[in-house]
Amino acid sequence: MTNEQYYDLRTPYNDALQIMGTRIDILDHNLYHKPSSGPVHHIQKRVKSKQSIEEKLRKLNLTDSKVNAKENLLDIAGIRVICYFTDDIYNLVEVLKGQSDLIILKEKDYIKHPKPNGYRSYHIIIGVPLYYADATEYFPVEVQFRTMAMDMWASLEHRIYYKKGKEKDEKLEEELLNYAHILADLEERFKKHNENERLKIQKE
Repeated sequence: MTNEQYYDLRTPYNDALQIMGTRIDILDHNLYHKPSSGPVHHIQKRVKSKQSIEEKLRKLNLTDSKVNAKENLLDIAGIRVICYFTDDIYNLVEVLKGQSDLIILKEKDYIKHPKPNGYRSYHIIIGVPLYYADATEYFPVEVQFRTMAMDMWASLEHRIYYKKGKEKDEKLEEELLNYAHILADLEERFKKHNENERLKIQKE
């Protein structure tokens, strides 16, 4: 894939990414009817690099063409939404799934069904419409929802295995799984405090 081809491929995905990011920003300001108590802590956005796209296509035994990328990759555009609590994640997902112009292409709930290593997150791939003068075309955007605790675990796990070269280490895997359970328990404790404070405010 030439640099020019990559730029042509990247442009609509970047547009879809910006649209999706704006929608989530708006929901963050309005979901709970109080801008100061939105569900989102922060958002990270990215479009896959040329190198990353080419490597993924090679793993699929495909040539690194613009056509193959568009037809076979659903994660060229990606957003990571870091929320405070799991309820925030499910509330955001429910609203997004109810927006009639979006298409849900794929979803996996790794919160209710964590991966064996302890990874938790909610993955959903959404088809975002781009309106042109004579047509409408949908581009997939992968949205990963995590709480701050989930994101901390995933980021540190990735960092550790990146430095180790991702070789298998059963003792480390057991420790990381234990840390995932500890963080999930801590998250639940904070959630109870948050719910208690919300009830106090409602009574006042």
